Amino acid sequence: VEIAQLAESLSPIHRAEIVESLDDEIAADTLEEMSTENQARILEDMDEERAADILEEMSPDDAVDVLGEMDDEKAQELFNLMEDEEKADVAELLAFEHDTAGGLMTTEFVVFPKNLTVAQAIARLREMAETPAMIYYLYVVQEENSWKLAGSITLRSLILADPTYSLAQVMRDKFQFAHPNDDAKATAQTIAEYNLLALPVVDDDGDIAGIVTVDDAMEILLPKNLQRSLPRLFG
Repeated sequence: VEIAQLAESLSPIHRAEIVESLDDEIAADTLEEMSTENQARILEDMDEERAADILEEMSPDDAVDVLGEMDDEKAQELFNLMEDEEKADVAELLAFEHDTAGGLMTTEFVVFPKNLTVAQAIARLREMAETPAMIYYLYVVQEENSWKLAGSITLRSLILADPTYSLAQVMRDKFQFAHPNDDAKATAQTIAEYNLLALPVVDDDGDIAGIVTVDDAMEILLPKNLQRSLPRLFG
C-alpha cells in the first residue's frame, strides 16, 4: 500500500521505474493497490515479457480489469505472452461482461468433495502447493473432480468440527449465490445485505464458476473517494 501511494504521487515515468524495480510478486501486489488506469499505463510502458510476468502474479479478476483498460492490440500481446495456466484463468473471466457477477468474480477458490472427512479436508489444505488468498469459505461439491455445488463451510467451522465427520455433515446446504449474468451491483448488494465475505457464482448447470469477494463488491457500492481506504481483505 505504501509503495503504491508513493508511486502514484510521482510522475508517470518515476511511477513506472518504482514498479519495475520490484520483484514480480511485490510489483503485482503494488499494482493491485493502484487505480486500474495507472496499472494499465505502467504495464503498457514496460518490457512486454516483464509486464506479462507481473500480470501472471495478479489475481485473475484484477488482470482482466487491467487488460480491459488497455488498447486492444497491446492487451492481446500481453495476454499471448502469459503462461498457459494463468492465461486460461484470465480467458475464462474475459468471456463475461464487466458489469455482471461473472465479470466481478475471481476463479481462485477451494473446493472439496462432500464425502471427505473433516480431517482429510484439513490435510488437503495443508498439502496444497498454492492456496487462494480467500479461504475463509470452502466450497463443497458433489464428488471428486465435480464442480456441482452442494454447500459451503467456513474455515472456522471446519477447524472446530469433529475430525471424523464428513463435509456433508458439517456443511451449510442453503446459501446465497449469484448467476454469472446477474447484475454486478445487485450481486454486491447481496454480499452487503447478508454480511458475506464472498458469494459463490453458480451457472445454469449448478456448477460453481467463481466467487465474488467483499472487497470487490464494496468497490462498486462505495463512492470513489472511500474506495482507496478499504482494506484489501484477500489481496
